[in-house]
Amino acid sequence: MDRKQQRKPFNRLFFKVYINYALVLTLFAILVGLIFVNLYESATKKSYQNKMLKQASFIIDDLSKAIINNESEEYLDNQQIIQDVDPDELDIWTISNPNSTNPMDKKFENLNLENVVLSPDCITVIEGAFNRETLYRSGYYEEFGGNSAIQGYPVIINGEVVGVVLLRSDVKKQEDIVRSSVTLIYSSVGIALFISFIIAILFASGITKPISSMRMTALQLADGKYQSKLALKRKDEIGDLATTIDILADRLKENEEERLNREQIRTDFFANVSHELRTPITVIRAYTETLLDGVVTDEEKIYQYYVKILGECKGMERLVGDLLLLSKMQNPDFEVEKEPVNVTQIFEDLLKSFYPLCQNKEVEMILSGDQPAYTMMGDYDRLKQMFLIILDNAVKFSHVNSAIHINLSKKDKLLISIRDEGIGISKEELPFIFDKFYRSKLKQNAQGSGLGLAIAKQIALKHEGVITVNSEEGKGTEFLFSFQSLENYVEELNI
Repeated sequence: MDRKQQRKPFNRLFFKVYINYALVLTLFAILVGLIFVNLYESATKKSYQNKMLKQASFIIDDLSKAIINNESEEYLDNQQIIQDVDPDELDIWTISNPNSTNPMDKKFENLNLENVVLSPDCITVIEGAFNRETLYRSGYYEEFGGNSAIQGYPVIINGEVVGVVLLRSDVKKQEDIVRSSVTLIYSSVGIALFISFIIAILFASGITKPISSMRMTALQLADGKYQSKLALKRKDEIGDLATTIDILADRLKENEEERLNREQIRTDFFANVSHELRTPITVIRAYTETLLDGVVTDEEKIYQYYVKILGECKGMERLVGDLLLLSKMQNPDFEVEKEPVNVTQIFEDLLKSFYPLCQNKEVEMILSGDQPAYTMMGDYDRLKQMFLIILDNAVKFSHVNSAIHINLSKKDKLLISIRDEGIGISKEELPFIFDKFYRSKLKQNAQGSGLGLAIAKQIALKHEGVITVNSEEGKGTEFLFSFQSLENYVEELNI
């Protein structure tokens, strides 16, 4: 894929973003440049027209006074002086209006239309002035020997246009100013484009570089390298996408760890099952072979062998049931069906079930609480099974003629305490009592499968509960449970 992109650089996102951005900048710069040039040329032309108009106003005032006072020689001398010292090489032409009833005297006229061949623009400007219009024209005029700007102004005396003042100016200087200004504008546009292209490179790189990093991270995630992270700190859509990819990496990593954990659980399950079943199967096989070989002929002995075989089968059945239950409870997808449960009722039922066993061992179970009922959300059968396991162990490890104290209370949480006065658990064994297949070496636990407390803990976890143990060897053991009460559960739902 990388090799293919190297052969075709035009297909790369960086190139596409850069080209599009550069094209937009170029078109914008050209458009702005043309607008500025047109505006500048128009403003320059307008400024020049206003300057000519201002000059024409003074000339017309002088001419009007000269015509009224009949001072032609003084007027012509003044105009000649103005033309000689004018830096803009201004030519002033006065033309009499033949259409006027009182036309300007010929002695004030220095341009006779009958003796000069004028261009159409000049004729238009002069005729416009005869009609009280101020017109402006520019271009190349042969009669003036080059590029010129011309503008005509009517001379009005007693409400009548008696003549026209025609101003002609050389526009070379004006054109030079415009040309240099246009060159400056285009140079500025070029420099701005150059800087903008550099910015475009940085802009395109700022977009494509994190995308390339995301692509590499995605490929690493596809290869199972779930520790790959972008850690891109950007507060935009690209930053959101990078954060999403990091979240995806975390989820994939968690799923992989969960998969490995499940695989390990499955492996441990089969290993433990094979280990735990090996002994009873060996015993059953030995008894069966003995019976088949006819080694034992005494009826009472044969009956005892059958009883032992049956006992081993029941033990295997119980072990398999516990393993299947534990495996189900450890499945993250397994959820218990919850409903309001009266914990007091559970213990009352259990007290009835344990009564015969307690009578045989002279153990008293005492249930106490300051309320008639303690309720929580849970599965009645699962909770009953969990407390049954704890109570069964409490009876099993209690001394004769002792008591088991069951206390219920409610503060922020529903608290349950089951305390016996038995032999207790050593500090060395205490951290491992909830491990699968862990069994103490005490004779009371010889028939145990080592799965009871592991099952109890998983049931507590499925009910979002916490189970802890306090024990002192020779003084007894206390199991503490903490669950969310039904009242708190309802309050959270209302919130």
